Amino acid sequence: MATPHIDAEKGDFAPAVLMPGDPRRAQRIAEQLMPDARLVNDVRGMSGYTGTVDGKPLSVMGSGMGQPSITIYATELLRDFGVERIIRVGTAGGIAPTVRVGDVVVAMGAHTDSAMNAARIPGIHFSAVASYDLAAAAVGAAHADGEPVHVGTIISRDHFYLPSPIETLGAYGVLAVEMEAAALYGVAAEFGKEALTVLTVSDHLLDPSQDMSSADRETKFQRALSLAVAAAHS
Repeated sequence: MATPHIDAEKGDFAPAVLMPGDPRRAQRIAEQLMPDARLVNDVRGMSGYTGTVDGKPLSVMGSGMGQPSITIYATELLRDFGVERIIRVGTAGGIAPTVRVGDVVVAMGAHTDSAMNAARIPGIHFSAVASYDLAAAAVGAAHADGEPVHVGTIISRDHFYLPSPIETLGAYGVLAVEMEAAALYGVAAEFGKEALTVLTVSDHLLDPSQDMSSADRETKFQRALSLAVAAAHS
């Protein structure tokens, strides 16, 4: 039952899908977590894998960059392939002074400058929020490990290079900036499914001296990944 962007059958994906932006990161996650992982999609190079973690089924698939891209893949997964929950696991730029590079952020809500959700219910400012149960599972796993985690709002932007009102966003308690979560939460709401975003802070807009290298961005997301798995299997 292939869709325009996913060449798979219903049942090829697990009920829970981890979704990094980079398909190469999806491959590395699959190889690390699931020795039995099998490739279930490779349309346009957007790799998707399914296997088991501790005996429980799990899938991982890239989303690409930006809200239009994740909307396409999340819609097809939730609508056509029996997926019940999607956990975005990725990187973000820190905004709040309390957030440091390397910290993990669990995004309960996502502000946005995008029109992706504005078109859903004309005249209504849609609130893009995560599943409480998934967020509670991720935060609970962090507390069980004795590790701090930031829980709050982020902002999902359409433009990577345009300036952001950093100080104002930080004053309103916004923790970090990325490019996908708000749209993902909108898709999950549309289909009555669950979604969460767990992010590693890879750079800081207030202090670029903290920024990770490109190599670090690919490898230093282990804590966020473990919390995402805990949420996926909650």
